[in-house]
Amino acid sequence: MWQTLIAVLGTLAGVGITSGYQARAARTVRQEARRTEGLAAVTALVEALADHRRAMWVREDLRLRGENWTDARTASHATRSAITGPLLRVQLLMPAAAQAAQTAAKATYALRSQQSIENLNAARTDALTASDALVTAVGRHLAA
Repeated sequence: MWQTLIAVLGTLAGVGITSGYQARAARTVRQEARRTEGLAAVTALVEALADHRRAMWVREDLRLRGENWTDARTASHATRSAITGPLLRVQLLMPAAAQAAQTAAKATYALRSQQSIENLNAARTDALTASDALVTAVGRHLAA
């Protein structure tokens, strides 16, 4: 009788330990998937910010030089709207980097309506710095 009781308890303990390991493995898989998805969102956001920064620089440069910038304005509208999705994904998937993502987006939007080429270049530099700060913030978050 004792042998049967020991066998049953051993089986139950084995099932409990196995279930614990499986739950931990599943949690690790979910965390890694979230991390991978977050990294993809940040990559898409940084690319979209770079595209919009370039489009805005061209647009505003043409405007400041008094040239026709209608096509450049249309292009900048497309690149601006391409920021929205990745920005939202970064904010939802990596809340620790949300503020840096918003700051980078706002800095990129600030290229609009600059009053001189010097101001435009300064705004571009600020946008690049903010984008680099976003990447640094995400790196710190992922390393933690």
